[in-house]
Amino acid sequence: MQTVIVLGASPKADRYSNKAIKLLTKFGHKVIPVSLAYDTIEGLKNFKSLSEVQEPADTLTLYLGSKQIAPLIPEIVAFKPGRVILNPGTEDERLVAALEEAKIPFLRACTLVLLQTGQFET
Repeated sequence: MQTVIVLGASPKADRYSNKAIKLLTKFGHKVIPVSLAYDTIEGLKNFKSLSEVQEPADTLTLYLGSKQIAPLIPEIVAFKPGRVILNPGTEDERLVAALEEAKIPFLRACTLVLLQTGQFET
């Protein structure tokens, strides 16, 4: 079981971040949603920022667009997750460069596909 932060979490069932929260939970992972707009998501306490999370995370999976990610790069690097998953649509070369410089592993992949094909575990 991993501790997984879903950055850009949403309570809306049609959003990929919400699907990821449900599937991660189904697979037995501890899920920590992070979003500016909500108090809880799928019955889980939501954090308004990554800096509010006080425990280490094995994986940080991103569900934010490039414009939203750019100002969060220092916070993501300072948090030092075990790895970062750049889901489709979240790729940002500034983030990639910062992760490489900080030696934080990352994948350009889809969390949902990784889970469903047994490739999520590191």
